[in-house]
Amino acid sequence: MTAANPTPKRRTPARRDRTHYLYLAVLAAVIAGVTLGLAAPGAAVALKPLGTGFINLIQMMISPVIFCTIVLGVGSVTKAAKVGKVGGLALGYFLVMSTIALILGLTVGNLMEPGSGLHVTEEMSRAGREQAGDGAGEGPADFVLAAIPTSLLSALTEGEVLQTLLVALLVGFAVQAMGPVGAPVLRGVKHLERLVFRILAMIMWVAPVGVFGAMAAVVGATGLAALKSLALVILSFYATCAVFIIVLLGTLLRVVTGLSIFALLGYLGREFLLIMSTSNSETALPRLIAKMEHLGVSRPVVGITVPTGYSFNLDGTAIYLTLSSLFVAEATGRPLGLGQQISLLIFMIVASKGAAGVTGSGLATLASGLQAHRPDLVDGVGLIVGIDRFMSEARGLTNFAGNAVATLLIGHWTKEVDYQQVRAVLDGKLPFDESTLIDEVDTPTTPPGPPAQPAHAPARL
Repeated sequence: MTAANPTPKRRTPARRDRTHYLYLAVLAAVIAGVTLGLAAPGAAVALKPLGTGFINLIQMMISPVIFCTIVLGVGSVTKAAKVGKVGGLALGYFLVMSTIALILGLTVGNLMEPGSGLHVTEEMSRAGREQAGDGAGEGPADFVLAAIPTSLLSALTEGEVLQTLLVALLVGFAVQAMGPVGAPVLRGVKHLERLVFRILAMIMWVAPVGVFGAMAAVVGATGLAALKSLALVILSFYATCAVFIIVLLGTLLRVVTGLSIFALLGYLGREFLLIMSTSNSETALPRLIAKMEHLGVSRPVVGITVPTGYSFNLDGTAIYLTLSSLFVAEATGRPLGLGQQISLLIFMIVASKGAAGVTGSGLATLASGLQAHRPDLVDGVGLIVGIDRFMSEARGLTNFAGNAVATLLIGHWTKEVDYQQVRAVLDGKLPFDESTLIDEVDTPTTPPGPPAQPAHAPARL
């Protein structure tokens, strides 16, 4: 009797990752855009629709990504209390960190006094009043009512993040309550998620065109004059954001999880490049969701923490609001006393919540906040208009880093992080699949039930 020779299995050839060419093209587009903006400002400004179009394409996908992620995350959790625990921890953490960011902005503003010696012209005063008019009238009641969509589907079609969060949570809890009957719904949403991420991967290939148009337009419109005249406030803001990310977030991440902030930032390097190129942190939101799941954080934690953080954990925007407020006060010759600064801090804690992480939102929030708290300072917002685009990049980078760290911390506190996978990913042994933005291997979707894995391992569908 002869032993049967086992038929060797055919190995599927690994697909080559060609996306590194895409990001080399993005870098080249940034350089080309800056060069054109300096050499031919008129022609460069005319290219602004290219950047706007690319950002609109990305924003078109935000609501579907958030909806699918939250429905799958919440719907697959055994007990609703677990979702409440994650959400409660996240909101508490967001409140503490945004308050610290606001205090840091006030501290740096008092030390540097970046607005001293500047004067507000009539044109700048008019620009400030226009910004305040665009964002005025937003109170707490308006904010809450704005989170309720006019219909179940309108949240997905109008692109409102908070409305999408609400609808997705309701659908997720409903599927969860259905038990095994809800399994087909989860499978359908899972297929929809794969389709959404596939479309997003296709959109990313036009990033170099959008980045070229965006950079050319902003440099062509402002030149280097704005950077020279207001360099101190820009440098102060960038330095403050760097200290917040490396020192504060880095120390917190190291103490709680034992991980290095530099390893995490390196893992998210392509997302940082995308944010710097577009000055828009929302362009990287879908990628952050996919990459944090791949890193080893469970789907429910990622699905709740990341989308919520994009509305409530805007650390960069918080620093910007207080630092810019002090800058405007100094520039208009109306410096704020300690009591007024504390009052402003409390007001900005509320004003910073719900500010979307998109280009220009920080400026509108600043103007509307000053309009409600110190109307006499609104004219000075015009000083910020010319350089807001450059400050928006640091805002977006800080917001993004803050939400990435928050996801790991919330996952650690809820014991929903697979640290074996985290270390493999950060060491480069388990690379992220750039071709689809989601893991190639998916386990079948199962109805909610007792977990078949250790509590510390991430939940997989």
